Amino acid sequence: MSTKKSFVIWTAISLLGCPANHCRAQEQAPRWPDYIQVVLDSTRPLEYDRGERLPLYLWQAMDPGPLNEKALEELIKELNKRGVGLISSWNPGNRQKSLAQSLMIAKAQEKLNLRVNINANQCLYSFFNGDEQTAHIDGEDKHFWDESFGKHKMGCPFALDFRRPYIREQAEYFVKAFNKADLDVDFIFADWEIDGPIEFNEAHAASKRCRRCRENIKNIDDFEEFQKALRQLRCELQREVYAEPVKNNFPGVLVGNYGVYPHNGYRYWYDYYEYYVDGQPCLTDQRASYRKWYDEFPETGYTFAMPVVYTWQRIFDWYDYADTDYRWFYNMLLVASNAGEHTPAGIPVISFVHWHTIEDDNVNSKTVQFSEDKYKELLWHMLLRGTDTFFLWCRKQEAAKEIRLVHEVYAEAQRYGRFLSEGTPINFNVPRQPGTIVSGLKLSDRVLLRRTDFGKTNDPVEITIDNMMIKVAVPEGCQVILLR
Repeated sequence: MSTKKSFVIWTAISLLGCPANHCRAQEQAPRWPDYIQVVLDSTRPLEYDRGERLPLYLWQAMDPGPLNEKALEELIKELNKRGVGLISSWNPGNRQKSLAQSLMIAKAQEKLNLRVNINANQCLYSFFNGDEQTAHIDGEDKHFWDESFGKHKMGCPFALDFRRPYIREQAEYFVKAFNKADLDVDFIFADWEIDGPIEFNEAHAASKRCRRCRENIKNIDDFEEFQKALRQLRCELQREVYAEPVKNNFPGVLVGNYGVYPHNGYRYWYDYYEYYVDGQPCLTDQRASYRKWYDEFPETGYTFAMPVVYTWQRIFDWYDYADTDYRWFYNMLLVASNAGEHTPAGIPVISFVHWHTIEDDNVNSKTVQFSEDKYKELLWHMLLRGTDTFFLWCRKQEAAKEIRLVHEVYAEAQRYGRFLSEGTPINFNVPRQPGTIVSGLKLSDRVLLRRTDFGKTNDPVEITIDNMMIKVAVPEGCQVILLR
């Protein structure tokens, strides 16, 4: 072949793209879905071994799609290097596909001696599925719905018995398949919210109109009696169709649900679909109305607590603090401290977290975003007040920043592994005015402390630990103090 002809052919190949180069480029390109790749790009391998402590859970590190065995193991290893646990979902609406994928992921996780993590949310939906049998019934035997929960039509909490076997079977289908494959489940959660008995919004008014509700709740006009009846029923449903089938088959499993955790009798946050109704029992704090809450956790059978520490937009207008960061910090630390203080030892606290403001169409507010630095300080104080690990939920467009912020704290915290695993929180107090916040974990004769100041000060602060007065210096990250 002439030199000229060779040059022409080589030029044409170069312009069209060399197949070999194209193959190499494909090999080097990301093989994961975008939502998985953002996790890898926004994190780094841990500098400190996390040992047996719980992994970090991220909404994006879930359901990576069809991968071959080698690629799947590589992904799980890469996530684990960063302390992140991969989650697979059980979806009754697509049983065979979701089962096949979750089995494949679980096998790889067990092979690598890692936790098997499951999202069982879809298995709990829906008790109120639109069937007229689940509606309220008025005095004239006419069916009606409570439409105060947005698009979700809520019905009569005492009309759900016929739905129990159906919902339970949705979870049991996957449980039985995992048993048959000789696979365990180590962590399983649900995000079961707008379904089943809920006492807020206009639910009380609807139940007072309902003949069946009035027959089942003797003193229905008393909101606390109404709340107790509905929460007890809600606990029973969760325990029967979800917690028990899972625990009966996977001893030692961590099973829980969004927003269910031990507490002091009050809840300091509102979900996006909730609002306060005048006259219902609450604790007031500036413009906040913290609702009285039923002690539901023991009746669910759950084995881990799952508080929700989110930047709900309405929080910003509840308080008058000139330091806008403290409006967020104060409320969110109240939530985290409430769960940490009242959750018994041995029950992990896995806290849902979120940084970007969650906007509310019903709130007319010029909200100032929570600063990154103070959000990270909040995460540190959560870890020093009983939170064992975080579960980050965020939207796609927020993922890179959200993941980076929470992972930076999670990764650095592993430096204090023994304190995280064995330490006891020393303080749950949340100052009602901006100032100095101190949190810590005590381990034998040492205390891991962190101090965060709202306002400029160079003065040490004094705290009492085991009847000893300890001075905490100006903050420089975490401090380990020897008790003498």
